[in-house]
Amino acid sequence: MRLADFITANREPILLEWEAFAREIDSSHEMDVLALRDHAEEILLATIQDMRSAQSASERTARSRGHFGGNDGAALEGASEQHAIDRLGSGFNLLEVVSEYRALRASVLQQWHDHGFPSHDSDVDDVTRFNESIDQSLETAVRSYTKRVDQSRDLFLAILSHDLRNPLNSISMSASLLPHLGPLANEAIEVASQITTDAGVMARMISDLLDYTRTRLGAGMPVSPAPMDLRALCHELHREFVTAHPDRQIRLRADSEVRGSWDRDRLRQAISNLMGNAIQHSPDSAPVDLTLRGENANAIVTVHNGGPPILPGELARIFDPLVRGSSADHPRANRTGSIGLGLYIARAVIESHGGAITVVSSQQAGTTFTLSLPCASAEISSRVNATAKNLPSGRLQ
Repeated sequence: MRLADFITANREPILLEWEAFAREIDSSHEMDVLALRDHAEEILLATIQDMRSAQSASERTARSRGHFGGNDGAALEGASEQHAIDRLGSGFNLLEVVSEYRALRASVLQQWHDHGFPSHDSDVDDVTRFNESIDQSLETAVRSYTKRVDQSRDLFLAILSHDLRNPLNSISMSASLLPHLGPLANEAIEVASQITTDAGVMARMISDLLDYTRTRLGAGMPVSPAPMDLRALCHELHREFVTAHPDRQIRLRADSEVRGSWDRDRLRQAISNLMGNAIQHSPDSAPVDLTLRGENANAIVTVHNGGPPILPGELARIFDPLVRGSSADHPRANRTGSIGLGLYIARAVIESHGGAITVVSSQQAGTTFTLSLPCASAEISSRVNATAKNLPSGRLQ
């Protein structure tokens, strides 16, 4: 008997084993039969349909390499996507969802084998098609599960960050008012000053989290471009970093005025993140260079530092969120108020202006981040702002 026909004829015994396995996983809860079976029958029926569909040589080759597609797998993917979401809601973790598919595969093949059907030339092809269908279903389930988890996490971070602002502002304002309420001991004044400083650090971290969740929820980085001189901003940032790090050699080269339409506050944030990153990840003896030049219709900003290069494995994911560089030979201290989002936010800011950011790093030349900004980015920024206004929750505004 062909495998697809066997699954059709023995659907109930297969579903009973699925149900029993799911009950073992969720032994701490009293789930009914419908919940335990969930979309198992739909997955089986879609698997049968997929196995019986025509398959060309090119499609067979593509699926053997994990490239699933076409209309025949639509039902299979739909059932698997919903199954993963329902299992997440029932408290199953991802490994338990994956184990269900492993158990389903083993159950079907074992029952088919135990019936002792005479071997046939089509058996290998049947098992291959079955495995392809299960693999596609499993891939869809994992993708659906992780996507929903990511969305829930990002929404939670957005709400948490937003709601933390009010009590933090209250703490900061109370600490700043204490010295004005009457004579205080020097120790009390120092404590109030420390509270204000720490509140400022927390506010920057919350701001980074809000920026992160805006981009993760599909809004892009909101920007409000206006005519400005980028050279003036670079001079301003240079003075601030020289004052904050008097023991470091921080150099600026910006020979001519470079004007364009950009969001001044966002560019300040992006360049400041790169400057802070350069100071954090280079020895005290290495200078940090901030350079600005105009090139055709673009503004080019570079931030360079000497010292140990970024490791090749880290370079490929340097702009990923919540990733910090590490090296056994060159341990890297965390910057105050940093949660590993600085470079991610810098890239989001530059891309929201229609620009690009790149990095090169070597032992001989050091590390250089290069920002390329079109001088007229109002149209691109308007599209980003329009998207931001369509966020699913106004709480992020």
